[in-house]
Amino acid sequence: MTLLSNVQGWFTGRGDAAPADPDSQLMWRYRQSGSADLLARLMRDTGGDLYHFLLTQTDAAFAEDLYQSVWLRVMERRHQYEPGSAKFKTWLFTLGRHLMIDELRRQKRWQTTDLDDAETDPASLAELHTQPLESTIAQDNLHQHFDRLLLGLPFAQREAFVLQQEGFSLKDISDITGIGQETIKSRLRFARQTLQQQLEAHHGPA
Repeated sequence: MTLLSNVQGWFTGRGDAAPADPDSQLMWRYRQSGSADLLARLMRDTGGDLYHFLLTQTDAAFAEDLYQSVWLRVMERRHQYEPGSAKFKTWLFTLGRHLMIDELRRQKRWQTTDLDDAETDPASLAELHTQPLESTIAQDNLHQHFDRLLLGLPFAQREAFVLQQEGFSLKDISDITGIGQETIKSRLRFARQTLQQQLEAHHGPA
């Protein structure tokens, strides 16, 4: 599945999901029982979204290892989950993000500038367009081109954008990242503007 296929509601807000969602109920049961079957159901229902998020922030090998580590952390910390404080998927992605940043720091692949709120530097996307337009389009269809543009965004903007496309509200994204909602709005605005401008420049208005 490509990233563009997940894009929806770029310019509209998102409502909050009901607090007692099925995944949270399932996690509550897993917290109490430790059932391997319940864990398998949670992985089936939410694992794809988690892996997709990790993959958009890192590389495939790193995302695969991290994915396994996140579920091990879920097993270790299942008794810490409180359904009244967060939906399970929000809690899961929070664990995943913390583990990802910790591991990036351990490998010295993390820089504090990754969370800067500056606008996208056009030069950061220029490298994606070093080939003639006709050649680029011949090699990449629209979905692939979008994927490349998304990966060219600064980490903070890309993270916020992908989390929104995974269905999280502004409050959810704020909870996952520990960043204020106004800052999240700013990051989303910069990300949308950059992606829209780049797509229209190379493929025309939608």
